[in-house]
Amino acid sequence: MRVEQGLGPDALDPSGSGYILNSLTLTMSQWLNPLFKIGYKRKLKQDDLYSVLPEDCSQSLGEELQGYWDQEVKRAEKDAREPSLTKAIIKCYWKSYVVWGIFTFLEEGTRVVQPIFLGKIISYVENSNSVTLHEAYSYAAGLSACVLVWAILHHLYFYHMQRVGMRLRVAVCHMIYRKALHLSSSAMGKTTTGQIVNLLSNDVNRFDQHSISIMGPYWFCFYTILRRLCLSLLREEISKILRSSYLRGMNLALFFAASKIMIFVTFITNELLDNLITASQVFVVVTLFEALQFSSTLYFPMAVEKVSEAVVSIRRIKNFLLLEEISQLNSQLPSDGKTIVEVKGCTASWDKASGTPTLQDLSFTVRPGELLAVIGTVGAGKSSLLRTLLGELPLSQGKVSVQGRIAYVSQQPWVFPGTVRSNILFGKKYEKEWYEEVIRACALEEDLQLLQDGDLTVTGDGGTPLSAGQKARVSLARAMYQNADIYLLDDPLSAVDTVVSRHLFEQCVRQALKEKITVLVTHQLQYLKDASQILILRDGKMVERGTYSEFLNAGVDIFSLFEKGNEQSEPSPVPGTPTVISESFVQSLQSPRPSLKDAAPEDQETENIQVTLPLEDHLEGKFGFKTYENYFTAGADWPVIIFLILVNIAAQVAYVLQDWWLAFWANVQNDLYFGRYVKEHEDVVFVMNWYLGVYSGLTVSTVLFGITRSLLIFYILVNSSRTLHNKMLETILRAPVLFFNRNPIGKILNRFFKDIGHMDDLLPLIFQDFIQTFLLVIGVVGVMVAAIPWTGIPVIPLGIIFIFLRRYFLETSRDVKRLECTTRSPVFSHLSSSLQGLWTIRAYKAEHKFQKLFDALQDLHSEAWFLLLTTSRWLAVYLDVICAIFVTVVAFGTLILVQSLDAGHVGLVLSLTITLTSMFQWCVRQSVEVENMMISVERVIEYTDLEKEAPWELEYRPPPSWPNKGMISFNYVNFRHKSDGRLVLKNLYPDFHPRQKYGIVGRTGVGKSSLIAALFRLSEPEGYISIDGILTTHIGLHDLRKKMSVALQEPVLFTGTMRKNLDPFNEHTDNELWNALEEVQLKESIEGLPAKMNTELAESGLNLSVGQKQLVCLARTILRKNQILILDKATSYVDPRTDELIQKKVHERFAQCTVLTIAHRLSTIIDYDWIMVFDSVKLKECNRPNLLLQDKNSLFYKMVQQLGETEAAVLAKRAK
Repeated sequence: MRVEQGLGPDALDPSGSGYILNSLTLTMSQWLNPLFKIGYKRKLKQDDLYSVLPEDCSQSLGEELQGYWDQEVKRAEKDAREPSLTKAIIKCYWKSYVVWGIFTFLEEGTRVVQPIFLGKIISYVENSNSVTLHEAYSYAAGLSACVLVWAILHHLYFYHMQRVGMRLRVAVCHMIYRKALHLSSSAMGKTTTGQIVNLLSNDVNRFDQHSISIMGPYWFCFYTILRRLCLSLLREEISKILRSSYLRGMNLALFFAASKIMIFVTFITNELLDNLITASQVFVVVTLFEALQFSSTLYFPMAVEKVSEAVVSIRRIKNFLLLEEISQLNSQLPSDGKTIVEVKGCTASWDKASGTPTLQDLSFTVRPGELLAVIGTVGAGKSSLLRTLLGELPLSQGKVSVQGRIAYVSQQPWVFPGTVRSNILFGKKYEKEWYEEVIRACALEEDLQLLQDGDLTVTGDGGTPLSAGQKARVSLARAMYQNADIYLLDDPLSAVDTVVSRHLFEQCVRQALKEKITVLVTHQLQYLKDASQILILRDGKMVERGTYSEFLNAGVDIFSLFEKGNEQSEPSPVPGTPTVISESFVQSLQSPRPSLKDAAPEDQETENIQVTLPLEDHLEGKFGFKTYENYFTAGADWPVIIFLILVNIAAQVAYVLQDWWLAFWANVQNDLYFGRYVKEHEDVVFVMNWYLGVYSGLTVSTVLFGITRSLLIFYILVNSSRTLHNKMLETILRAPVLFFNRNPIGKILNRFFKDIGHMDDLLPLIFQDFIQTFLLVIGVVGVMVAAIPWTGIPVIPLGIIFIFLRRYFLETSRDVKRLECTTRSPVFSHLSSSLQGLWTIRAYKAEHKFQKLFDALQDLHSEAWFLLLTTSRWLAVYLDVICAIFVTVVAFGTLILVQSLDAGHVGLVLSLTITLTSMFQWCVRQSVEVENMMISVERVIEYTDLEKEAPWELEYRPPPSWPNKGMISFNYVNFRHKSDGRLVLKNLYPDFHPRQKYGIVGRTGVGKSSLIAALFRLSEPEGYISIDGILTTHIGLHDLRKKMSVALQEPVLFTGTMRKNLDPFNEHTDNELWNALEEVQLKESIEGLPAKMNTELAESGLNLSVGQKQLVCLARTILRKNQILILDKATSYVDPRTDELIQKKVHERFAQCTVLTIAHRLSTIIDYDWIMVFDSVKLKECNRPNLLLQDKNSLFYKMVQQLGETEAAVLAKRAK
């Protein structure tokens, strides 16, 4: 244990054989009491928890169940049937269920014996001649022993079954994550991150339950459609939840009324048959029905419900586990030490059903020391070629041989939650000299100096955000540091500016990778001269392959190979490179590629990947009345809540009056049985009819009021869940972008999945159970004291002890529950991050390391979950032992005072005492559970009160035609992404004139995109920004953002059809949509799809290339027809040819608009009206392109010269 020094794990190990007994006796305090003492004094921390037990570790549990599942899959294949996950689970855990199932029979046996002892005691009161005093005392002792034995068996069973449920959940989570790491690309298109998170959050929780019984929205202004989509899905879900909740409410209502109905029917039948019974028989029957009440009307229906839910969840999990896995990767270590990449007749397809292969008949060989440059248009198959080398894209025919260790840089760079250093090391041992060489080669020195903690700055999900260029260089540094044999680089230079691009190519590609096999996908055609081979792709086919010299000697026009076959006009020379490669542009191909002086150590030791997923801060202290008020008033107004309170009181009054009335009726029956009354006497008949009439009315009232209160409370609480969910969704959508940078996605998903799930499924049931039980306890105590006043004497200390225990327990339990909630979030964050970087993880063969990280995070959660189970049992054992003492006092007290009591009241009090035994401790435990579950409400309410952006709309609304000119003015603007952060824009005061085109350039990370962030008010800028004379701070955010069209470097697409992604609000005709696609050069590609515009896009547009996704987003932007157009590196992933055609369309289509274009490719903006150069968070230059090029001291001139003499000349000719 880590809570106190000096306590070794052996003394506190809760797994040993001694624990089985100790956990159910007062000696449990040996290992739990230190935790309770600390929890009572201060807020618990994660370090205070017990380490997870070896037998509960995620890795061992997962591997064990995975083994049974693998065996089941093989047997199913052999028998030609579908595998059954249920069979695998049963084979793994059947022994536990059988052993602890036996305890259920023993437990129920002790419950059935209790009424027998009770009847004997009442018989003594009725007629002392039938039972001696000595025997009566023996029966009282037997009753007390039965209550104690029942408690021991009950909690022993419950604890171990809950632990089996926990183990099963952990094992299945391990299997789900393992499967996610091995999903094929086609399988990834059939599921989403949200669905996998749902499996990990909701479906696996059925095992815990059934075992007991057996950024983009801001930029694109998509707030409305996201909200509409979420609410429509929520309405469908809530209707099903309500139906399920009403059934649960009916079951709970029947649970409390069933015994009364059965007793009523039994005694009415007995009366109609003219049978005479004694008081002892009456209360034996009553107690037996009470014993059956739990099994027949609560546990059995609950078991049916939970098992049926578990079956559905198991089916969903099984379907996921049966998804196609990626085949064995092509790469392997060479036996002869010779590394090579060899492709022969390769044909491959992402979607075999489409009939059109993604790659067709490709052949090439790359040896050490060679650089293969792969170029082609958007969607030509360049990235797919790299995926084929990685083994991600399955072959239809041909052969791919990859001999050597692979390092891969994805087109959309991926960083995981952790420090910059851990992202670069990626599990390799830290070697200072080599690490510093990598940092220099990847141009990260200056960036790391700007970060607050240098390379120890935490980035990724919830950390300090990095620019796209910085992410690209971190990814490149990760690859370089691995010192692999083969480097697959998917267009890493597009995300950075020309100066950094030149540095990366020279220092990384040409020097550091000199002796390596390098396959570089690129749109930076100025570097082709340094390639050993050039491979040109179009529509998945190899158009040309050869060396630069061969192309030069043959006079091949590379850019003519980029043209579409149906293009009629000859395009102008592509910006940045001459149409025909001239000899003056050539550097000798035979010139050696220099390497870094110090190479990395050949055999670096590997270490664990250091992922940083900080726990959430959790609130402390108890809940105030305000939390409960917010919860209930979210579901109904105060009049409805008051009506609910009155219905609850009425139901409970009717319930306890039944017991009270039954005691009087039992006394009359007793007198009739022993001949004191004559049944045919007129007064007796009247009294009997009176008793039966009132008893019938009370029974009907109990049923009606019970059903009404159950349905009403479930309706209110489910409605509360829906209302708070909607508020949380609204708040999240209105939160500033900084919120998403600071909070990991798992933290947000945890609230929407787990906490809302608790509020939908568990909290209404527990709340209803607590209210009914609490009122029952109050009623039972009242009846007992009214029947036999001296019973109030032991009830008072009993209540005081229970209240003290509850308070003492809650101080720790509340913090343990909060820690359980917060330790769940890293699990979801890790899953989400892993799915984003899946190809990178698999390329580096890091699946095992990430699986270990997932298991470690699961173990962290298990620490809190296990304590949640054991602490609740700790409380239950203490309460039940005290209750057993209470039963002993009452049983023996009635025998001592037997002369002053009648049989009816003794039977009533003893039967109620047994009821009170279970109900009293259950009431306390459910009150604790309500408080623990209210933590989910607390966490959701916390997210309904987040800091929000400025209002969407203000009282002042700009005219509908605004802005009709497009004049943008900055007046000494300073900008920070967060209030305590560094300035990312300083003293900015440019004017953007109407109908002018502005090109914005500068080194990556100097504040270019921050200019757009300030304009859109993603954080509030200092100074003033006006558009057509109206200050942006004087209008609502919705009015501001919807009037500017923006396309970003990171494309954002949604699961749905192509049409829905282009026109989410259904505002445009088909013709307009096709025209927009044609303008961005995508029409032909979309027409080639089977369903054309109605083609379903996978999650995040997985079935499109990154360049194609950028073009879809650009088409969506073009459709909006605003006066201001902003392009933030929106074509960075497309080829120069397509970029030129798009820019031509932009000039034509937006001739009357103000256009701001941020670009790293200088050819994109060279013919713009104005060029703005940023450096060190300041605007350094702003002038006409030709004037800047005439000034040899200008930053822009130096950037152009970095491209080479020939290309600089071409750009100078095009500059205005």
